[in-house]
Amino acid sequence: MRGGNAISVAASARPNRHESFLAYSRYRYLWFAALIVGVAVVLYILDRPYGTRYGGTWTGYTLGVVGALMILWLTWFGYRKRSYAEAQGRLVGRLSAHVYLGLALLVIVTLHTGFHVGWNVHTLAYALMCLAIASGMLGVFCYMRYPRLMTENRGGMTMQQMLGTIATLDEQLRVAAMPLDEATAMVVERAVETSAIGQSLWRQLTRRYPGCTTAAAIVHLDAIAETVPSALEEAWSQVRVLLDEKSSLLSRVRRDISYKAMIDFWLLLHVPLSFMLLTALLAHIVSVFFLW
Repeated sequence: MRGGNAISVAASARPNRHESFLAYSRYRYLWFAALIVGVAVVLYILDRPYGTRYGGTWTGYTLGVVGALMILWLTWFGYRKRSYAEAQGRLVGRLSAHVYLGLALLVIVTLHTGFHVGWNVHTLAYALMCLAIASGMLGVFCYMRYPRLMTENRGGMTMQQMLGTIATLDEQLRVAAMPLDEATAMVVERAVETSAIGQSLWRQLTRRYPGCTTAAAIVHLDAIAETVPSALEEAWSQVRVLLDEKSSLLSRVRRDISYKAMIDFWLLLHVPLSFMLLTALLAHIVSVFFLW
């Protein structure tokens, strides 16, 4: 019984691998972010400056400093999360904090501005921050959706295994198409020599390949189905089945590439916006403390 209890305790202490990073440690960082926002709102309400509220009051400076430190930490996390030497559980916790503190940052900096905007570097920094946070929300959607879809789509196979299977099907198609007429054999050979995969970012995202030679070969074989001599029906049927298998596998490969392309596309938005935000933040700080 003691051994059974020990196993039970160890199992209960083991982290749940299927727990979403948003729910990490019972939403610890959601509550922490809510606390920060609550304190910021209270400070903003209690502040009674002369004239209107703006970033130059003691509350404005306090919220501005907190916001700037949060921006630096959130940007640092983008670099830090690429360190694979860190424990996976800790990285998940940092990602949870990154998401919720990023949302809290939107409230804190908005209060820091006192709801004043204009055509200046300060509003530019604020606008870039909003865009960076919006792109971060897109990133949350991507990382919650596409890794799961990739796992389901692969069906236990790796990308290399799927590509290897396509290569095997190509060899089988070459052999199976030999007895067929020359025109059909040429169509199948083009399908073997060219497999439309990857290409431009637009092709990857949309998974539209209008010049797919495999699809063209299937159309050709269906068009001649009624005219195939009885002696070649078995060869025609074998080629048709192999083309269907290749077409299905090509679709899975293209979906896999499309899912990864969506994540890469998000990075192309989020990373440049983050660096632009840092530059605008530096200009904002310099203009406030050294040029005014």
